Amino acid sequence: MRCADVIRKLEELSPLAYAESWDNPGLLAGRTDKEIKRIYIAVDATTEAIAEAEIVGADMLLTHHPLIFKGIKKVNSEDFIGRRILTLLQADMCYYAMHTNFDVMGMADAAADELKLQNREVLDITFEDDIAKEGFGRLGDLPYPMTVDECAAYVKERFHLQAVKVFGQGSRQLVRAAISPGSGKSMIAPALGKGADVLITGDIDHHEGIDAVEQGICAKPSAKQLFCRRISPVLPDCQLPQ
Repeated sequence: MRCADVIRKLEELSPLAYAESWDNPGLLAGRTDKEIKRIYIAVDATTEAIAEAEIVGADMLLTHHPLIFKGIKKVNSEDFIGRRILTLLQADMCYYAMHTNFDVMGMADAAADELKLQNREVLDITFEDDIAKEGFGRLGDLPYPMTVDECAAYVKERFHLQAVKVFGQGSRQLVRAAISPGSGKSMIAPALGKGADVLITGDIDHHEGIDAVEQGICAKPSAKQLFCRRISPVLPDCQLPQ
């Protein structure tokens, strides 16, 4: 299959129109007529990921985060981004990134499916036309009411995690959950505004977590954290046992 055909399939799944204006998804290096037989998938186009892709004979590197975000004026070996681009081109490897377009059309629903959220809606609408409203994160009912501690254990089980970080009171009852893969700082306000009892997200720092609790929501980063709603005291975060 040619690179152009692979791209067509990827963009049927996650059209570039859903990406944020500041983002830079798409084909960032390589030839559209390149024949693709093996694809290497990674979160980031690190030096290690590119080297491994080359070792296994990949014709395409597919990542979530784009290697190139800002405009670059030079591609040479004096800059780490330039060195990575040179390595990709010298290996005749196509490089494609799916970032916020995949967050909106792909990852959000996949995460909500994993948690079996019911009565689902978009958490933060960023795209709207005559047919649909799409955006970051999802909001829905948990499969059954559970406490913060029970939800933490549920998230660990569903996402196969060793531990999660929790902000909020362990005995608090949860019904309505918001989930936002990746960094969840900007999703605190939408989760509060839509009445979520808990925000499950991939990454959030200590101060954002305790501030979210102050505002009335529990936080649990799904890869690491969870927030709970309507908790008045500021509670320290705790690491759950593995």
